[in-house]
Amino acid sequence: MLTAESLGKSYGDECVLSDVSFTLGGEESLAIVGPSGCGKTTLLYLLSGLVRPDRGRALVNGVPVAGPSPDISIILQDYGLLPWRTVLDNVALGLKVRGVGRRERSERARQQLAELGITGRDADYPANLSGGEQQRVAIARAFVTRPRLMLLDEPFSSLDALTRERLQFTLLDVWKRRKVPFVLVTHSLEEAVVLGKRIMVMSGRPARPVKVFDNPGFGNECILDTEECFDLLRQLRRTVEEVW
Repeated sequence: MLTAESLGKSYGDECVLSDVSFTLGGEESLAIVGPSGCGKTTLLYLLSGLVRPDRGRALVNGVPVAGPSPDISIILQDYGLLPWRTVLDNVALGLKVRGVGRRERSERARQQLAELGITGRDADYPANLSGGEQQRVAIARAFVTRPRLMLLDEPFSSLDALTRERLQFTLLDVWKRRKVPFVLVTHSLEEAVVLGKRIMVMSGRPARPVKVFDNPGFGNECILDTEECFDLLRQLRRTVEEVW
């Protein structure tokens, strides 16, 4: 579905990413962990087409990513909601850009909001929502266009621990029903274990893949309480300590 082939990116004389290669299947998720500032967000921008690589290429279903595409949704750390638009209009924005009629896009936006536990807030503005509610709206906006691929850049990093955990499992629940493949960037090893069917550890700059772990417990809502999880976290921590 998604293929990264020897992706590389430099800014001036500094190489940020070097020789990043991986594949992502049509019903898979990949969690990427790495030290702060190593280039994880840059990698997502390359995959989304927002930034052009200096070396290598990204392909979706065999087609090179040459620029932003309606088939790819991205969720940012700051939610990316437009403060002057209502909740409903924020969620329906991508549908409007695609030319979907007002009635259909409103219905689809309301259905997606309900799926994520947001009802009765259609006319509210982002400033009236809590951080967790804003992120639910951002996730709804990403899913409502029925993308082929989702990219998530530390989407829960600014939330309190309990809200963060709830939204991790909300995202997982929606994924189980939609099976939209996604790439998640996170600093949290526990979050990577909850949301990554595979987990890729990146080195510091220039960032490059160090090791990829399979996650046999992916999809289990009780994964954080399992021996499989504890074992995988131990392996991840050992790898991280060696390369960061």
